[in-house]
Amino acid sequence: MSNAQLESGDSNELEALFDSIVQANSSGSPATPVSEPAPAAMAAESPAPAAAAEQQGDWQMMEGLSEPAFTMFSKIGHLTRTLHDTLRDLGYDKSLEEAASAIPDARERLNYISTLTEQAAERALNAVDAAMPLQDKLQASSAALAERWQKLYDKQLTVEEFKQLAAETREYFTTVQTTSKDTSSQLLEIMMAQDFQDLTGQVIKKIITMAKDMEGHLLSFLVEFSQPKRVESNSLMNGPVISHEGRTDVVSNQAQVDDLLESLGF
Repeated sequence: MSNAQLESGDSNELEALFDSIVQANSSGSPATPVSEPAPAAMAAESPAPAAAAEQQGDWQMMEGLSEPAFTMFSKIGHLTRTLHDTLRDLGYDKSLEEAASAIPDARERLNYISTLTEQAAERALNAVDAAMPLQDKLQASSAALAERWQKLYDKQLTVEEFKQLAAETREYFTTVQTTSKDTSSQLLEIMMAQDFQDLTGQVIKKIITMAKDMEGHLLSFLVEFSQPKRVESNSLMNGPVISHEGRTDVVSNQAQVDDLLESLGF
């Protein structure tokens, strides 16, 4: 197998078929099979006996074709070879290969971001759910104590009720300390849940860079293989001349037409 075949990845049979078509077309007439070489020469020159036998059959098939049929067959073979080489070159284009291989990686990165944000949201919501009842309890206790202290200042409490209010107020202070500590712990959990932003930020930047590279590869591909833009003449867009005053590029009467024809030599 030759180096070109190794690089292209084509089989011996396919290369032999293409070579036979090209050789037949270059001769200008249906080709005749080459005399059979010596066994030693066949062993040295033919790396694939099956391919050589198949090529011999192709020669015999083309030999039996008429001249128009052979010409048509040869042209179709050349078109097939051109299309085959073009598709092979496109398939092994490194920029397109890199762009295509980047798509699964981008999908995995996006899934990773989705997982981290979901986990962070769950942690934050759980912390809020744990902290809100603590704050609601403190609010209710402080409201009840404030109302009873107001009654004390209004002289509506007895001595025993005042003693009970003082004891409950002291207990409330202890509860505030414990509840504040628990609330701070939940707030810290919410803050720690936001650490996903650093990780996802790095991943998002990589995805943006990947998307820009993919866009550049695709744009280069389109520019290289797109048809040239057809430039249409603007002369047909002028329309009829409404007013010929101040214009030297139009004629408005028969005398000017005659002068124009005369200047052109007619």
